[in-house]
Amino acid sequence: MENAIRILVVDDEETLCDALAFNLQAEGYVADTAYSAEDALAMNLAVYDLVLLDIMMGEISGLQLARIMKANPVTAHVPVIFCTAKDSEDDMIHGLDLGADDYITKPYSLKAVLARVRTVLRRTGGAAPRDAAEPATVSCRGLVLSARNHSCTIDGSEVKLPRKEFEILFKLVSNPGKVFSRAQLLAEIWPDEVVVLDRVVDVNITRIRRKIGDYGKNIVTRSGYGYGFEE
Repeated sequence: MENAIRILVVDDEETLCDALAFNLQAEGYVADTAYSAEDALAMNLAVYDLVLLDIMMGEISGLQLARIMKANPVTAHVPVIFCTAKDSEDDMIHGLDLGADDYITKPYSLKAVLARVRTVLRRTGGAAPRDAAEPATVSCRGLVLSARNHSCTIDGSEVKLPRKEFEILFKLVSNPGKVFSRAQLLAEIWPDEVVVLDRVVDVNITRIRRKIGDYGKNIVTRSGYGYGFEE
């Protein structure tokens, strides 16, 4: 299984951790477990294609572990999905701000987790926006987005956007004047048939607006429908 996808499950609920790893193995992945962040840090995290990470653990929390991984160039590329009982909007925003690729709240179904895993793994090769008709680069004055290198710059200065934020913004800027419903954005950015709350779109839009400064005003909200970008 040299070329198999490797996934690490980190959770101090050992039964849940083992069950999730068992089901991942049944799907054909190589799944390892760590019952604490300390155990995970003792492993070679760079070899994994994905880490499923609980937040509330012992002395080192899942948030701290994710922060350590993202700060280390060797592991910064490893996608992280938080699987946690911390389900407030602030918790979700905090997790996404750390660069997490997804955020799943407990209790969850194994089917839903596996679908999220497939979605994230599909995107980890440096995903470009899915619509092949869209250009490789889009811009609005000083705001420039490149699908080739997954970059966003404003007046030449790079703006760090996680993958989902980038794809949402690329979709909107690629279609000026067009309004996308939350359901459409969910289907584009979270393509598997998984129940994703509409507020996940709202949270990402809020974060994008904050990061792109004055261009945040170009992202318009159509009450009761969705979001668009006006030049």
